[in-house]
Amino acid sequence: MLYWIGKILAVLVCRFFGRWQVIGQENIPRTGGVLVCANHVSYIDPPALGAGCPRRVYFMAKEPLFRIPVLGFLIRKVGAFPVKTHSADRAAIRKAVDLLHKGECVAMFPEGTRNLTSEPLLPAEPGVGMIALMAKVPVIPAALINTAKLLPPHSMFLRFARIKVVYGKPVDLSDLYGAHGKEAAQEVGNRVMAAIGELLKQHQ
Repeated sequence: MLYWIGKILAVLVCRFFGRWQVIGQENIPRTGGVLVCANHVSYIDPPALGAGCPRRVYFMAKEPLFRIPVLGFLIRKVGAFPVKTHSADRAAIRKAVDLLHKGECVAMFPEGTRNLTSEPLLPAEPGVGMIALMAKVPVIPAALINTAKLLPPHSMFLRFARIKVVYGKPVDLSDLYGAHGKEAAQEVGNRVMAAIGELLKQHQ
């Protein structure tokens, strides 16, 4: 119940303040495990990404957020689970793969943190490659556009903007299934970030 209340609130915020446009929902399979991977520039990204998705979404969220009073309680209640950033967090990877094998939709930000640089994207952390190769489910790239204008970095207040949430077609990883090691995981990350980058170019 709390998840759907949160989703309704996120939709209202994105529509009123963000005047949002959601594109490509048809690319998300309605059943079965699916991994959604998006760029990350604002704290509003998880609500925007989840609000636009036609399915319930389980988010990987950085571990320090779960130690914040009230916020930590709430994000656990809506199905988020912690991940240690800048490392191959085995527990978080196992949790994500388990959810995907159960047919759930899991969302993550492969960059591992908000991108506050002038570069369009940061390199992918290794976790996305490990999860994709272990779970062997469709990987959907997603582009979040202008969310940093809706909720700027270091700001606690929403601003009016025009945002887009774009879900792309699945990334083809079939030739990598069965591969192991850092090189294979890195190649997955490269392909996912390239697909996100292409969506940003098309819709920015």
